[in-house]
Amino acid sequence: LALPTLARPMPPLPATYRSTPRTLLRFAIVMLALGLLSGVAFQESSKKLDYAEIAAGARLEAVLSLALVHGHMLVTGVLMPIALAAALDLARRSGGSELSARTLRWLTWGYVPFTAVTLALMLYKGYHTLLSVRFGARDFDAIDAAYFGGLVPLRHAVYGLTHVGMAVSLGVVGVALWRSLKPAAR
Repeated sequence: LALPTLARPMPPLPATYRSTPRTLLRFAIVMLALGLLSGVAFQESSKKLDYAEIAAGARLEAVLSLALVHGHMLVTGVLMPIALAAALDLARRSGGSELSARTLRWLTWGYVPFTAVTLALMLYKGYHTLLSVRFGARDFDAIDAAYFGGLVPLRHAVYGLTHVGMAVSLGVVGVALWRSLKPAAR
């Protein structure tokens, strides 16, 4: 004797709705591994900065950028993609209209690569600062000025492009998700 179900059957998923969450989840899995490795790398790399050579405040400044990589990888590289994949499914299951393939590409060709580049930039900055201090530099203004080979316009362009790209990608998908949840007709 089968019990009646109240749930209506869901129409089959379009190809984009199968591939986008898979891409997001694969990215999250890779970022989980890299995030965990970045935590280990930070611990091992920061141990090599001798406490006797540098004062506590300067030491903190030397390791802070690298210390932040681990958490950012886990939040923007793991939790956000999982939340975005879940939001796509939840919006659809709650009666929202499906997002277009073009909108979903903002996640796979926007958010994912811009996030990966942003995290790589954080790792580069962290090691640039830490290694500069380890090799004797103590002027943090000079260390910062030497970042990107001293090419400040290039630095600003790369940071601006990646952060704006990541934000616009999320904004496009957020607005599309919001619009897909229009109230059902009575």
